[in-house]
Amino acid sequence: MAATKVTVNNNGSLRIEGDFTMHDAQGKEFGLGGRTVISLCRCGHSANKPFCDGSHKVKGFDSSCEARDLAPKP
Repeated sequence: MAATKVTVNNNGSLRIEGDFTMHDAQGKEFGLGGRTVISLCRCGHSANKPFCDGSHKVKGFDSSCEARDLAPKP
């Protein structure tokens, strides 16, 4: 299986690339139409949640996330 890459875009979406599936809270799979790249909304303004529709640009979403190490699991 190919690796999946998740990129946290500054002031924008979460970009998912690779071999993945996506499911709702009930376990039903989203039909992604063969896509291997999608963007998920982080700003909460998308009319197509959970997918990004670019609303963050109009709404002025401001969030930068720098990579860091998490504390070890207890």
